[in-house]
Amino acid sequence: MALTSEPRNHLLSCLPAGDHQKLFPLLKRVELKLGTVVYEAGAVLRHVFFPIDCVISLLCVMKDGESAEIAVVGNEGMVGISLFMGGESTTSRAVVQNAGTAYQLDAGVLKREFARGGPLQRLLLRYTQALMTQMTQTAACNLHHPVERQLCRWLLMSLDRLPDNRIMMTQGLIAKMLGVRRAGATDAAGKLQAEGLIFYQKGTITVLDRPKMERYTCECYALVKKEFDRLLPDITAS
Repeated sequence: MALTSEPRNHLLSCLPAGDHQKLFPLLKRVELKLGTVVYEAGAVLRHVFFPIDCVISLLCVMKDGESAEIAVVGNEGMVGISLFMGGESTTSRAVVQNAGTAYQLDAGVLKREFARGGPLQRLLLRYTQALMTQMTQTAACNLHHPVERQLCRWLLMSLDRLPDNRIMMTQGLIAKMLGVRRAGATDAAGKLQAEGLIFYQKGTITVLDRPKMERYTCECYALVKKEFDRLLPDITAS
């Protein structure tokens, strides 16, 4: 039996009651503002984060400062998998894409609990496999699909991790996430608005027709979602 409490992180909620009760007092709830850098590439990770109602982007950053999103993490998962995969740092940057709250856990605690094995270890490994699927599919999508289809995938994945159909995001930030020029992001958003899929105004994107957007996007969104459903059914069903 998994404990349920609101607000929650679905990954934590999938833990058996005993594991949840043991871990929950060690979690610290923190506010994360839009644009906050949770960790920089190459930095030693001191904490991991389990988002509640925020969304965090994992970015690949080039020497010239350009970046592209390789994965998005919300209340389905956690940020900081390198800690239990054998490393103390990662080559990606983690930035808050949508402001909100998250549970923060000391890195040493996570490594100790992971080393014990059991449900937490199995759950985190399955989540890591799902996250790796998202990363590889994102790379393929960015290479082979039109920007407007990429934007649809990105919006749908964000909506899956947010409580409503509105996303606080400027076109400049969208361009950075997708690794395209600002003009490309502006054109893509304009096409989606012309199709009646979204309404964009003053840094807020409102998705007007999600079913139509799911039909309009490329196959990458459905493939990644299917893999999360397969590996973590209790999470994505909630």
